[in-house]
Amino acid sequence: MLKKEFLDFELAVEKSLENAKATKFTEIVNIEDALNRIISKDVLCRKNLPSFNNSAMDGFAVKFLDAGKSLKVKKIIFAGEKVEPCLEENECYKIMTGAQVPSDVDTIIPIEDVISYKDEIVTIPEYIKKGSSLRLKGEEKAINDVLFKKGETINSSTLAVFASQGITKIEVYKKISIAVVSTGNELKEPWEEASEDEIYNCNSYAITTLLEEKGFDSTYIGVIPDNLEQSIDFINSLSCYDVVITTGGISMGDADFMAEAFRQNGLKTIFHGVNIKPGRPIMMGVIEKEFNNCFVMCLPGNPLTAMVNMHLFAIPVLNKIQGGNSIYQDICLAVNKEDFKTKTGRVNIVLGTAKSGEFNVTKKNKYGSGMITVLNESNAIVVTKPDKDFTAQGEFLRVIRFGCSYLETKTEIFN
Repeated sequence: MLKKEFLDFELAVEKSLENAKATKFTEIVNIEDALNRIISKDVLCRKNLPSFNNSAMDGFAVKFLDAGKSLKVKKIIFAGEKVEPCLEENECYKIMTGAQVPSDVDTIIPIEDVISYKDEIVTIPEYIKKGSSLRLKGEEKAINDVLFKKGETINSSTLAVFASQGITKIEVYKKISIAVVSTGNELKEPWEEASEDEIYNCNSYAITTLLEEKGFDSTYIGVIPDNLEQSIDFINSLSCYDVVITTGGISMGDADFMAEAFRQNGLKTIFHGVNIKPGRPIMMGVIEKEFNNCFVMCLPGNPLTAMVNMHLFAIPVLNKIQGGNSIYQDICLAVNKEDFKTKTGRVNIVLGTAKSGEFNVTKKNKYGSGMITVLNESNAIVVTKPDKDFTAQGEFLRVIRFGCSYLETKTEIFN
């Protein structure tokens, strides 16, 4: 029997993203419903920020040429007032933070910086900076400047800017539909009785909640029995989804029918098997449809390997399909706190905890791919190159943290 060749890890990531096509469908939503949605076209500034010259401090609005003089306060300007220019020689305004600045002054002197202030007479320091503490109309953003680019994710700060512009509705990409499926006759749902020979299905819950954490909607469809004909019929019913994620049934065992079942439903396989540990039995492909393709991700059945592949492969692919600019993982540097070994000849995925700039390997990197609790004990992964067999204490590592956002550009992942 010929030994199966597995695809190089980096090439697998590259191929999966090449075949992931961004959605073209959009919708208009109210901004209160837009959190974590993806902007589908550039948003332009329609109201200058700030919309008028205003004071950044409580103080005195003066002419720069009056530096070093004693000036009479002609008028006090409060926020919300509009005062027409009215100063005569040796006069100034007292002004509050955020108040509109009249055009006959060009500099704001904070109250704490004046030499003296008594009986409406203020003495200005001799050395002042022209334009200090004066926020100019449109200096932050001017009309028709790009506020947000197509593909950006809307967060609370984005919504604050929308509100400042009087924007109440925004065009976003329609959320992609994701079906989550498990396989295996040995699986029981948590609400069912499970014998010692059966296991509870935890993959679907782990995956759907991870997707929710990352801003995606998904639907758990159920468990496919280990039967080829039933698998073919079941998969045929999933053609309405943009993405299908399965766990289990794609190894080389006699009861692993998923690959063949998908092929008989028109799947064009991108790859089947990647040279990584854990997570080698992964398959990706595309079922081409008339209006919108269905991207298929078949993950290993072990919970640990399934979740690792979700972070390494699935989430970046989903980010691209959803139309986002932020695709790749957030890579941070951390100091390794304990020596650990890895096997050469393959890419190794190492679980650990990243905190305060330090990486602590989980269980000395000695755990099985079928373990579940090690996921809960970890919050990050390290990816080592195939020729690396030892990582020493004190090394700086590139770490992928589970709970972080994603970068707009590809970052070197290997250690």
